[in-house]
Amino acid sequence: MAIGVVVVVAGGAFLVISGGAPSEQDTVVKFARAWNAGDYATMRAQTTGDDQDRYSARAFAGRYTDAAGTATATKVVAGQPRDDGDGHWELPVTVQTRSFGPVTGRLRFDVVKDGDDERIDWKPSLVFPGLTAGERLRRTTTMPARADLLARDGTPLAQGAERSSPLGATAQAIVGALGPIPETYKDKAQELGYPSDAQVGISGLERTFDERLAGTPGGQLRAGVRLLAERDPRKAAPVRTTIAPKVQEAAVTALAGRLGGVVALRPKTGEILAAAGIGFSGLQPPGSTFKIITATGVLANGVAKPSDAFPVQTAATLEGVELQNANGESCGGTLAESFALSCNSVFAPLGAKLGAQKLVATAEAFGFNQPTGITGAATASIPPANEIGDDLAVGSSAIGQGRVQATALQMAIVAATIGLRGRRPDVTLDPDRWKGAAPTHEATSSKVARQVEKLMLGVVRYGTGKVAAIPDVKVAGKTGTAELKSTQACKPEDAETDPERCGPDQQSDTTDTDAWFSSYAPAGNGTPRIAVGVLLVGAGAGGDTAAPAARQVLLTGLKND
Repeated sequence: MAIGVVVVVAGGAFLVISGGAPSEQDTVVKFARAWNAGDYATMRAQTTGDDQDRYSARAFAGRYTDAAGTATATKVVAGQPRDDGDGHWELPVTVQTRSFGPVTGRLRFDVVKDGDDERIDWKPSLVFPGLTAGERLRRTTTMPARADLLARDGTPLAQGAERSSPLGATAQAIVGALGPIPETYKDKAQELGYPSDAQVGISGLERTFDERLAGTPGGQLRAGVRLLAERDPRKAAPVRTTIAPKVQEAAVTALAGRLGGVVALRPKTGEILAAAGIGFSGLQPPGSTFKIITATGVLANGVAKPSDAFPVQTAATLEGVELQNANGESCGGTLAESFALSCNSVFAPLGAKLGAQKLVATAEAFGFNQPTGITGAATASIPPANEIGDDLAVGSSAIGQGRVQATALQMAIVAATIGLRGRRPDVTLDPDRWKGAAPTHEATSSKVARQVEKLMLGVVRYGTGKVAAIPDVKVAGKTGTAELKSTQACKPEDAETDPERCGPDQQSDTTDTDAWFSSYAPAGNGTPRIAVGVLLVGAGAGGDTAAPAARQVLLTGLKND
């Protein structure tokens, strides 16, 4: 006697299946339902014992996943099975594909007695609708012309097969390159239907927006030699980015061909206005720009107040080891003065007093140890608190040395966070990602952020970053001079005992330090219009080289926002 069975399949549709022996129905329904869910183990369980001996679970699943990959399938919808009598069944199947749209066909198979059960007599042709015995699914794919990349104002950054731009080198600095599919992208590329020899974005904006730029592949899907489906490739619409041409030009000019990175962003919206060099990818010790974070932790946890005074000295001793100020300079005074003059002798002990746990927590609140959300961007890092080590290691970390690593992008985010009164913005290269203000995350209180802002204003007014000053504009910044070797001043007698560091050829060498500057403007109102991070590898002191580079970009950003 025939009975009805109600089954929920993909999309929430209800199928009422009738006819045939109950055990046959049950087997077919379970097979169809499992296919809709991608449950290959349950599908295989509905096949005969001989079939299961012939095809292992891995081989069985592989037949289906290979077919789905070839077809660029995104979804399978099995319709209402029909009993043709004598164990013959027909199952309509629609496969949604990226490259060919919906592909529809019918599977015909037999349900046979297998011991006490009714099981499907499975054949490899059952992996895709339209296949017959002995046929294999195959695809030929054609990629469309790549879409144009545009700046925020519509200026082409990369267009046509040559990926050219009227901005020339200014655009090339951010656009990135095309190349063979990287190993890490192969699964995704196959899912999108790219041919194995496709050229994809491997860096810069080409990588960030690769899927949108690539368009929809076309081609032919065949069962053996028979055509199952075909579609012409479709070029995607132009992709607009957040890049501001004038600010981008300023960033490239400021970098001046040097090894390093420059990143500018709009704090309120999180939009990246410019990026040059290794601004996203170059991880280096951030040096004293990290004191923005240390000062935040110190003030937030009551370790010190802005008015507290500290000894004027050339070095601090932690764990019996001297940590000297840059070039052995003598400095100290109030916290504000010590910050403006970038005194390691003050901030290393303060970092040790703050402690590793609170130092790391503060850094992570500013975005360290977390992806930036920008494709291909490196993640700034600080070791876990329990791995940093003793007070000397904590003190070194507090001044941006040790195992602390950052990018120019990250230090632009740090500056923007202070400028936004302690709210860290999410950053983006997509102007349509969110409307209006960017989502933000509390890094510190508004009170502490205002205190740190005053410290950063002092850096530009009378400290190590005076060269970044802009008339009639409040610029907040922090210089950084990160030691790649030792920057301790050499004495005459050291030339003989330590020639590698203090010999005549080394004493005037500035290539053993990275120059940094982290900044924003205008300061003072909680709504800065631009934040800039600059890293110049092996370029000496941050105040000498990175600060003037940042000033160029700040000034241009304020004029062209």
